[in-house]
Amino acid sequence: DAAATGDKASDVVGRHRLAALGGAEINEAKKALANAATAMVHGEAAAQTAAETARQTFEQGGASAGLPRITVPRGDLAVGTGLLGLLVEAGLAASNSEARRAVSGNAIKVNDARVDDPKTLITLADLDGDAIKLSHGKKRHALVVPDA
Repeated sequence: DAAATGDKASDVVGRHRLAALGGAEINEAKKALANAATAMVHGEAAAQTAAETARQTFEQGGASAGLPRITVPRGDLAVGTGLLGLLVEAGLAASNSEARRAVSGNAIKVNDARVDDPKTLITLADLDGDAIKLSHGKKRHALVVPDA
């Protein structure tokens, strides 16, 4: 079938074009692919929201409003709340043990600063604006917000 042959040829050409990309070009191609996949599965509006959240989070290093949030009593933050428990509560680790391993593996950041002590306490002093950004690796983030 001629259409199938044309599709295969187009796929081969497309793969060669992707292989030739480098640096920022490959990142732009990844963004386009992620946006297209999100739009196909969740719709165009969700894809635009996800793209803006990703842009703010990854390109600007910001704490986007689109990130998951957990609310912690202000009094708990005043005296200090354990990082491991916050990682579990935020869904960034399944258990305290997993959170501890992530800290030991240098995978955890608080407000974009790497944390190497699993006994770290998160306090009001860690607030960056109105929230504390927790990150597990490069792509998993959540915000800790003190209650009013």
